Formats: sequence, C-alpha cells, structure tokens
Amino acid sequence: MADCEKLLAILEEKFGARREEADHQGLTVVVDRENLHDLMLFLRDDQSAKFDMLLDIVGIDYQGFKDYEGPRFAVEYVLKTMKAPVKRMRVKVFVSEADCNVPSIHDLYAIANWQEREVFDQYGVVFKGHPDLRRLLNHAEFEGHPLRKDYPAHKRQWLSTNDYLLPELEARLEKKGYRIVSRSKEVLPNDGEYLEGSCKV
Repeated sequence: MADCEKLLAILEEKFGARREEADHQGLTVVVDRENLHDLMLFLRDDQSAKFDMLLDIVGIDYQGFKDYEGPRFAVEYVLKTMKAPVKRMRVKVFVSEADCNVPSIHDLYAIANWQEREVFDQYGVVFKGHPDLRRLLNHAEFEGHPLRKDYPAHKRQWLSTNDYLLPELEARLEKKGYRIVSRSKEVLPNDGEYLEGSCKV
C-alpha cells in the first residue's frame, strides 16, 4: 500500500494524475489526455512502476449513468507488472462526445494497435497517431458504433462485400521473404473496381 501511495504522489506531481475515488477495489488514476502518452511511458519504463504489460484498453459510455455529470466517454487502460504479477493498475482518460479523441500508445505497447482499433470500432474514439485506424470487429460499411448507449440495438446493417484485407497479408508474406506468384482479383467496396488481390505462395 505504501508503494502505491508513493507512486500516486509521483504521478500527481509529474503528470497531474489523480486517484479515482470511485475505485474502492484497486488503483485507478485519471489523467488528462495531453499527459497520457508521457504517463504511460513512465509507467512502463520507470523502476518505481515497471508496468510492462498492457492487458486491455476499454471504452466506457457514461450516458444514462445515475447522477453522472462528467464527459460522456472514457478510455481505460489496464496494466500489469511482471515483477509482481498480482499488481494491477488502471489509467483513465475522459473525453467529450464533441472532441472524442486520445493519443495512440501503439508505440509503447504493440498490442495497443489492435486494442485501440477495437475501441474505435465499438465506441468511435479516435486514437491520434495510430498507423492504421480501421474497424476491427465490424465490417467496413458498418455505420455507427454498436457499444454506444444510444446505438439502436435492432438496427440492421447493409453488407455488400467482404473487407479488403489481402494487401496487408501480402505485404507481411513478402516481408518474410515469400514471393507471391499468383494473385486473384477481388472487388473493392468503394468503387466496385477489380484489383489484384489474393495470393498463392
């Protein structure tokens, strides 16, 4: 407990972070998005923290929460340290619906690349600086963000084509030294044009 209080004091002094009082079970700190990247870098690398594993990034929609008056959305980062596997920490950033973005941390934790894409897909939070911010669970033609509280649960979505994922696969294969000798054609959703697509190696 003393270590936690010491770490909280450092985070408050360096990054303006504050403990979330609503978390009675664990350690959650709230930080402004302008300080998020620097705080996460500190938590990953500093010897007083060494939170070297990012377990999850989750979105939260507070619309409809009883007596809640803050920004509609939050992004929460769940961290763990391998030097003390039972030690966990959460970092939370609040964002408004009108300005729904946070900086990407894909450069600090590789897994954040996919986790940020999931939160973008489901909640519409934009991760600035992300190298490939596309939908992850829903198809490219999907409209809206299904985990927002105001998303119509019974809404039907039109799907006319599969997502075009082959260029990414081909680039990875070629980077590993494979030579693509035959490409089949696939229709792109935007213009209906045929492009060179799937591969045989």
